[in-house]
Amino acid sequence: MKLIEPTMAYDAGIQAYRRAFLASGETMDGSGGLGRYERTRDWLDEVARLRRAETAPPHLVPATQYIYIREADGKVVGMLQIRHRLNPYLAQYGGHIGYSVAPDERRRGYATQMLRGVLPECPRLGIHRVLITCVQGNEGSKRTILRNGGRFERAVYDPDARLWFERYWIDL
Repeated sequence: MKLIEPTMAYDAGIQAYRRAFLASGETMDGSGGLGRYERTRDWLDEVARLRRAETAPPHLVPATQYIYIREADGKVVGMLQIRHRLNPYLAQYGGHIGYSVAPDERRRGYATQMLRGVLPECPRLGIHRVLITCVQGNEGSKRTILRNGGRFERAVYDPDARLWFERYWIDL
């Protein structure tokens, strides 16, 4: 398994990941808006814009995008995004890191491995206390966070999404 920044070399796998989520109707958390892009090249351009404060759209924060590759077959099994700082929405509901695992690849420990693999990058970005949230009732995500040292703070209600989010902190 390897956690890397996405490139066109993984075009087919990125599009397969996208199609799987669109078919399932689930959200692609931590994917940098992949669902909006039919072409990988267009998504990669957005990922590049998000990487720098100077080019990130005003309503978003700089972020680094990763894909999680199973080396045996080259399949994109997960995606993860580190947000370099928090805006008001992220500070309340979204956190520093978002991630997802392909619907047919869940319950294999991939999310735990992805999060563990990316946490060492956070201090390099000036993040020493990482906020991670999950929708209340998402036991898989909750276990992922706890296995990586997350400490529950509290649950908060997002009236726009009509969802409760659990907030966890990981001190690095």
